[in-house]
Amino acid sequence: MATAAAGLLGLLWGWLWSERFWLPQNVSWADLEGPGDGYGYPRAQHIFSVFPVAAGIFSVRLLFERFIAKPCALHVGIEDSGPYQAQPNAILEKVFISITKYPDKKRLEGLSKQLDWDVRKIQCWFRHRRNQDKPPTLTKFCESMWRFTFYLCIFCYGIRFLWLSPWFWDIRQCWHGYPFQPLSRGLYYYYIMELAFYWSLMFSQFTDIKRKDFLIMFMHHLVTIGLITFSYINNMVRVGTLIMCLHDASDFLLEAAKLANYAKYQRLCDTLFVIFSAVFMLMIPFCQFNFSILFYFCQ
Repeated sequence: MATAAAGLLGLLWGWLWSERFWLPQNVSWADLEGPGDGYGYPRAQHIFSVFPVAAGIFSVRLLFERFIAKPCALHVGIEDSGPYQAQPNAILEKVFISITKYPDKKRLEGLSKQLDWDVRKIQCWFRHRRNQDKPPTLTKFCESMWRFTFYLCIFCYGIRFLWLSPWFWDIRQCWHGYPFQPLSRGLYYYYIMELAFYWSLMFSQFTDIKRKDFLIMFMHHLVTIGLITFSYINNMVRVGTLIMCLHDASDFLLEAAKLANYAKYQRLCDTLFVIFSAVFMLMIPFCQFNFSILFYFCQ
């Protein structure tokens, strides 16, 4: 049984990393084992350095939210208090948890007779109890401010790095000499930090506020990690840096719009969201153009 499982895993691994699929003709993975220049070529073992970096990023986040984001939230008028607490009542709590959070008229009348409360008072209790489960705005502000800060910082780093890179000014350079494109120190740091950040989001999603789009965001982080990892291992890092930088530009604008919304700066929120939408739409033709060039060079 163990031998069969190992053989199946070997076939799957061989299919996943098929040289015919990932690399141009007459190029093998062994060709990328050479020294190259600087940091050599990207290798799969480099990915393991991501996990301690991700743990460090998560630790920095905890300090940032407590000592920087929270004071900023209080400064813009976001209260450090949760929603109104519902009056403790065992019967209503049992109905709320086990039966319904939105009792109908018949159930309200039955509870009114049982507790000797007015129907209006019971309705208020359920409303307060529902609000009690909603995450406080202060927590949402701190989470968004952390993401905004990281996306802005990594975007600035990306622009500074790409400004001196030839493929920033001529996109065709992304595929010039592919896959024999040496890995520089700046490119290595850029990729590792991006990948580590998304791994930290993957971990922290289980401790952050549980939102309705939890599963969608989990799949988003998983796909993003997969794309960054695969593009690194098969040395598509040049085009990868351009796409990551463009994504970061739209992401920090989106988080900025959320911050403005939490702080009730509605006009600023609307303006930032319009700019975010425009930047996000730019990514579609850019990605299509790069994939068409990739297809051309891999013929």
